[in-house]
Amino acid sequence: MAIPRYKEETMIKKETIPTYAPGILLAAVIAAAAKWIEGLMPQGISASVIALFIGMMIHTIKKPDPVYQKGIVFTSKKLLKFAIILLGASLNITTIMQVGRISLFVMVFTLATCFGVGYVVGKALHLNWKMSNLISAGTGICGGSAIAAIAPVIEAEDRDIAFAMSATFIFDMLMIVAFPLLGVWLGMSDTAYGLWAGTAVNDTSSVVAAGYGFSEQAGDFAVMVKLTRTLAIIPTVLIFSGVQFHQTRKAAGAQRTAVKVSSIIPYFIGLFLVMACLNSFGLIPVSLAAALKHISKFCMITALAAIGLNTSLDDMKQGGAAPMLHGFIISLLVVLVAFLAIRMQISEGVLV
Repeated sequence: MAIPRYKEETMIKKETIPTYAPGILLAAVIAAAAKWIEGLMPQGISASVIALFIGMMIHTIKKPDPVYQKGIVFTSKKLLKFAIILLGASLNITTIMQVGRISLFVMVFTLATCFGVGYVVGKALHLNWKMSNLISAGTGICGGSAIAAIAPVIEAEDRDIAFAMSATFIFDMLMIVAFPLLGVWLGMSDTAYGLWAGTAVNDTSSVVAAGYGFSEQAGDFAVMVKLTRTLAIIPTVLIFSGVQFHQTRKAAGAQRTAVKVSSIIPYFIGLFLVMACLNSFGLIPVSLAAALKHISKFCMITALAAIGLNTSLDDMKQGGAAPMLHGFIISLLVVLVAFLAIRMQISEGVLV
C-alpha cells in the first residue's frame, strides 16, 4: 500500500530534524565561540581560521559521535553553498571603478603568478590539483572566502580545504607583522603601500591589520583594493566550474554515462552571480546587503567549523610539509611580484 505524499513528507521531516540538528548545532556553537575569541585576539586573526582549528582539535581529541555526522556533513557542504550565494549580495562590480586601472595592473600579475607558478609548484611537490589550486586561490584572491567559494565547485575534500586554509593563514600572520616594517624601511608612500598590502596580503582581516598598521590613508586604500580583488572570485569560480565539468565529462566518458551540460555552472554559482548583479545595479538595499554579508560570514564560519570537525591534526601531520611549502612559495612570489609591478608604475609616473 502506497504512503500518501503528505504523510511521506511528514515522516521525512520528523526524521531529518533530529538527524541533522546535533551536527549543525555543534558547528554553530563552535562558530559563535570563534567569533567571541576573534574579538579577544589581535586584529588579523579571523574567526574562520579559529573555527577551523577548534573543529580540528575536537576531532583529534575525540572524534564526534555518529549522531553528529550527518549534520556535520550537511553543514560543511550545503551550508557552505548557501553562504556563497549570500556572499554575492556584498559584491558590487562597480567597485572596480573606484580604484581603477592602478590596482588591476598589479592584480593581473599577482593572479597570473598564483595560478601559473602555483600549478608548476603543485606538480613539483606532488600535490593533487584541487589542493594546489585552493592554495593559489586563497593566496591570489581573498584567503578563506576564495577557498570556501571554489571548494564546492571542484568538489574538494575537507582535508584539502583545511590544508589550504592553514597554508594561507600562517603566511598571513607573518605579513601582518612584516609588512608595516617593510613599508617604512622601503620608504613607500601611503598609496603605494596600500596597493601593495591590498594585492599581496590574503585575508580581508589581515589586509585591514597590515594596512592600518602603516597609516590610516594606507589602510583605507588597501581595503578598497581588497574589495576590487575580491571580485576576482566571480571569473575564477566560473573557470573552475568549467574545469570540473571537463573532469567529470572525461570520467563519465570512460564509464559511458551522460553528463548534463548544465552542470558546468552549479546552481549555487548561478545564484551567487544573480545576487552580485542585483547588488551591482543597486537593487539590493545597502542595509540588506550588509545584513546578508554578516549572515554569509557566519554561515561560512559555521561551515569551516564543520570541515574542522571532519579533519584531524594527525591527518594534517601525515600530509607533510608540502602544502605549507606551496603556500609559502606562492605567497612570497606574490609579495615580490606585486612590489615590482608597483615600482614599475611609480617609474612610469602612474603612481606616487
